[in-house]
Amino acid sequence: MGDVAMTIPVLKAILTQNKNLQITILTRAFFIPIFKELPGVSIITIDTENKHKGIAGLYKLYKALKKERFFAIVDLHNVLRTNILKLFFFGKNFYQINKGRQEKKDLISGKKKVQLQSTHERYAAVFKKIGLTAEIENPTFLEKQPLPKEIVAFFKNKSTKQLIGIAPFAAHKGKIYPLKQLKIVIEKISKNHTVLLFGGKNDATQLEQLVINENIFSIAGKLNFTAELHTISNLDLMLSMDSGNGHLAANYGVKVLTIWGVTHPFAGFAPFNQPIGYALTPDLNQFPKIPTSIYGNTYPKGYENAAGSISPEQVVKKIEKALKN
Repeated sequence: MGDVAMTIPVLKAILTQNKNLQITILTRAFFIPIFKELPGVSIITIDTENKHKGIAGLYKLYKALKKERFFAIVDLHNVLRTNILKLFFFGKNFYQINKGRQEKKDLISGKKKVQLQSTHERYAAVFKKIGLTAEIENPTFLEKQPLPKEIVAFFKNKSTKQLIGIAPFAAHKGKIYPLKQLKIVIEKISKNHTVLLFGGKNDATQLEQLVINENIFSIAGKLNFTAELHTISNLDLMLSMDSGNGHLAANYGVKVLTIWGVTHPFAGFAPFNQPIGYALTPDLNQFPKIPTSIYGNTYPKGYENAAGSISPEQVVKKIEKALKN
């Protein structure tokens, strides 16, 4: 979801800077709400589990896409599935992202510990190949949306406080801040602010254990995806791991603090338009092999709790400072 969310600032810039442009997004049905607030965008869904499964399914998809007579096709994923589609579209204007795979291998191996081009910049570069203007340095953001009724009900009879979102989970264990330490952060932050906890339905039980006072509310399993996005748009700050929630919040111009475990913002996946100081990374003297992988799925023994080297006090201090700025 993070990769999908990161397309939004680039698409918004392109639609603003290039008149009379129509963009069709090919994506999974679940991700449709992410694009709903972009005018001039239509959606075609891909069903990789059934209708578009395998080469035969991709050929069926190709035939449907071919009827649309696109001027150009932009591949922001550059994986096996999209490369098969590229073969079907032989001779068509087909432009693909340069994912910098060798640069990222060098980063992981320790050959070059330098900041790589951001994914947002890589997305913009593909559109520039077509001849479109795609400048993302002075962005505009998605607009704040009305709070869902479930969140409004939670605020009833409460004094107005700054609204903090916290998304504790990520796809891989090596990217997750220890919940015991996060509980300390939440306890301290919730004394002066309202905290909303974000996660999937399967996270609901764990998140409820972090609801330790009346200023904390877990939305896991209580809102649909669109309502979650509308809630995120109202946050004063989001605290997330290296995960999709941080990118979703950044699209609304929300301040996003990220906690990094075995991954690192040098790989180019930091949330959009956030100061580098908003990224909290582990003690690299203690964990010199970070980043151990780009997605956090592999790491040496002893690195699984690298994020825990960031103290709760550091996190709280960073949150309070960001809120005051």
